Order: sequence, then C-alpha cells, then structure tokens
Amino acid sequence: METTVAQVMTRDPVTVDARAPIREAARQMQAEDIGDVLVMDGDRLIGVVTDRDIAIRAVAEDKGPSTPVGQICSGQDLTTVTPETSLDQAVELMRERAIRRLPIVEGDRPVGLLSIGDIAIACDEASALAEISASEPNQ
Repeated sequence: METTVAQVMTRDPVTVDARAPIREAARQMQAEDIGDVLVMDGDRLIGVVTDRDIAIRAVAEDKGPSTPVGQICSGQDLTTVTPETSLDQAVELMRERAIRRLPIVEGDRPVGLLSIGDIAIACDEASALAEISASEPNQ
C-alpha cells in the first residue's frame, strides 16, 4: 500500500491572519517551537511565512514588527496537495519547485503541513536529518 501525505504530515498547522503583524507570527513560532505559520485570508489559505521570511523580507528590509504578515509571506503560486496525495508525488513536487514545506489542504482549509523533516523521519529514521527533526528542541 502506497504511503499518503496524511500518514506523514504534521496535523493541525498553526495559522495567522494575513493582516496580523509579523510580531504575532513570530510569537506563534516561538510558542509552538516551529519555523513556519500558514497565512490565512479569512477561511482561505494564501501563503506560508517562515522564520527566514521574517529575517530576509522584514528585518533585512527595515520593515517593522507591525508589518502585516501578508506583505512578507510566500504566497505567489502557492503549492498545496490533499491528504490523499501519495508521499512520492509530494516529494517530487517539492523537489521540482524547490520548496521545504508543503501545505496540505481540503478545499481551501489547511489540515496539515509536510516538511522535509517529516519526510526524513518517514523514509529513513536513521538519517541525520530524521534524528535532528525528531529530537527535542533546544531551550
């Protein structure tokens, strides 16, 4: 039986409204010990904001912490898949588009997130990336 994205993804992804300040997204990342938050416009997924986006698109560009998340998130040509997508198809899509995080949706509603760490854990638990991804966070 082929492995699906639903079997590997991180469920219940953290979301933030596109109009929220980047400060809020950063605080959610800190509280949840994650590096990304899905960006919503109402009930519709419009992008992903990462800790790197905050550093490169906000701090390095002298945008303040009150800047709306929607102004710095990755969203143009947002790539998503459904929970039923095969893991192999998702990996190939991530490889083709050079993306590290893939939102999983049902309709426009996000239900999960697939990261390269999730894939490493599922495919090769003994790999260095899998061990790092599965380890407890640094305090």
